[in-house]
Amino acid sequence: MLGWREFVGGKLGPYKWKTYREVYEEILHLGSALQASGAQPGSRVGIYGSNCPQWIVAMEACSAYSLICVPLYDTLGPGAVDYIIDHAEVDFVFVQDKKVKELLNPDCRSAKRLKLMACFTSPTEEQKDKAADIGIKPYSWDEFLHMGKENPSEVFPPQPLDICTIMYTSGTSGDPKGVVLTHENVTALVRGVDIFMEQFEDKMTVDDVYLSFLPLAHILDRIIEEYFFHKGASVGYYHGDMNALREDLMELKPTLFAGVPRVFERVHEGIKKAVQELNPIRRGIFGILYKHKLSWMNSGYKHREASPLADLLAFRKVKARLGGRVRLIISGGAPLSTEVEEFLRVTCCAFLTQGYGLTETCGLTSIGFPDEMCMVGTVGAVSVYSELRLEEVPEMGYDPFGDPPRGEICVRGKTVFAGYHKNPELTLESIRDGWFHTGDIGEMLPNGVLKIIDRKKNLVKLSQGEYVAVEYLEKVYGTADIVEDIWVYGNSFKSMLVAVVVPHEENTKKWADLNGHKGSLSELCSLNLLHGYVLSELKAAAELSKLRGFEHIKGVILEARPFEAEQDLVTPTLKKRRDKMLKHYQDKIDELYANLGEGRHKG
Repeated sequence: MLGWREFVGGKLGPYKWKTYREVYEEILHLGSALQASGAQPGSRVGIYGSNCPQWIVAMEACSAYSLICVPLYDTLGPGAVDYIIDHAEVDFVFVQDKKVKELLNPDCRSAKRLKLMACFTSPTEEQKDKAADIGIKPYSWDEFLHMGKENPSEVFPPQPLDICTIMYTSGTSGDPKGVVLTHENVTALVRGVDIFMEQFEDKMTVDDVYLSFLPLAHILDRIIEEYFFHKGASVGYYHGDMNALREDLMELKPTLFAGVPRVFERVHEGIKKAVQELNPIRRGIFGILYKHKLSWMNSGYKHREASPLADLLAFRKVKARLGGRVRLIISGGAPLSTEVEEFLRVTCCAFLTQGYGLTETCGLTSIGFPDEMCMVGTVGAVSVYSELRLEEVPEMGYDPFGDPPRGEICVRGKTVFAGYHKNPELTLESIRDGWFHTGDIGEMLPNGVLKIIDRKKNLVKLSQGEYVAVEYLEKVYGTADIVEDIWVYGNSFKSMLVAVVVPHEENTKKWADLNGHKGSLSELCSLNLLHGYVLSELKAAAELSKLRGFEHIKGVILEARPFEAEQDLVTPTLKKRRDKMLKHYQDKIDELYANLGEGRHKG
């Protein structure tokens, strides 16, 4: 059921495994220990740490004894953990050893309400003393299991409408929101995937293996794992270092690989770079085989039958980069670009599908069909147990009765959440007439397939009264070769847009060599010449996409560090937290606007 790797003599060893029976026994011991410690049905239990077998055992113990599992954010630092413990009224917590210090940090004031803390392995003596000082009983994993073994209690299975989990989503502004998901939400989702899968020849088996590295505190990884356990398949955890994910891939050789677009963009860049380094003849052959296989796929052939020869000669090497056994690739969390999706569908020798969903819809609202090329660039058809409709957004000019039909995506059904924890106002604002309003703008294609085109909230009104969709502009400008990442900013007191650009390191170095400049990326970022070049490249991208004059970027700030390197600037799924971005770059933006002749920012 669950696999993990340990360091042996400073080196990572092979995967070790726990069977379903072993895990089941641990779940009973853990649940019994919680009951012996005073947990009642409905008590809130926090889990804080990176993905690992203990995370799942703790989560399943909550379900077995009708306790509410509250994932504590591993990626938002101690501030969010403090907020969630207090807001969700968490009394018991399971914690990874390296996170104990965050929990016992004086800044994490709400930790005082905790009754006990069980570590994934064991706390140090110093940590035990610290915990005891603020009234928390500390346990090692083995001690806690032993307590459950000594005090066994019967399982107490939940009812459908009981709360399964309160999952906090980072939200791109303000405090995290606690999304309340019931057991019915989760079981309906799992059953819905079963029904969806019945129509395909390829069946999932107990031999399937998933590499878990997306945070378990998020819905995407959580529901994939729930489904794998439902099918009796295996989940192996990465060893904790995202930069060495390739090592885990090669060792585990998963059959399912799920990621967010940023992961697939890196895979795509890696393969393209390898192709560029081939000699011209082999590079030419790769191009011919790609076009050949794509044309057969476009005419309706499955990826396996489109060109076995191309797979043998060129593409099996691409498949080998993902461990060599991948059968299905899932992309979620944000839209995957059409170029990357098509490239991976042709070259990975695996099914690739894109889905769309939110924590509020238990992670799945629509899903693409593998091998249907008409779904490239879309998020597929509405999922089982969900209904979907588009609602007019007049201020953005989106009309469900227009051609094409466009509007805000609204969802209702068995997988839609019960509400936001302790936030009835936001719940009423989001769920109207039984329909959950997602805030995403969709377009319905003639074949009943959904495409995400915009976000309702990321509209900025400039001082001349024009509305600008900054997220769309970031996509357009992100296509420029010099751009690795970009944040576009404007406000209603200004008539022009500015941007913070993280330049693409390799292409910036190429530009520097051609122009006789040397130095690190951060040194190059201070060159006025590079600012001018970046602006000209952004202008070219804007003209290519026929953007309107006020959508052009008039000034840039160059940032050598990726946005995700700064605490809090992006959510764990790499969506920009615009309020935090503004705070971080405020002074530079004011200075930039002053230089552009647009005085101090008032908003």
